[in-house]
Amino acid sequence: MTDTLDYNPHLKPWSRTEPNQVAGKGTIEKPDEVENIIYQTRATPPTEYEDRLGEALSEIFEADADELPEVVAKLNDMGVQAPYGEAWTEESFQAEMKRLGA
Repeated sequence: MTDTLDYNPHLKPWSRTEPNQVAGKGTIEKPDEVENIIYQTRATPPTEYEDRLGEALSEIFEADADELPEVVAKLNDMGVQAPYGEAWTEESFQAEMKRLGA
């Protein structure tokens, strides 16, 4: 992907509803020394297939196509194939997004 994020924009913010009463628990002692690891929720780097699919989806969404039939049609028009080299269907797209954790 050409646009790399250094955070996960899909993580939900978390806040404690009341202060923790245990000294030091839940705090970072030296915030400047904590490493912010890119893709903290990613177990492995994206594959070439995942990169191609992500780039294509970014292009599709930037063109304001956000309905499932439209996204599937545009992926097929762009020549981006489903995981086993087949054309996308709505069902295969939904299954793949579920598999990839989207």
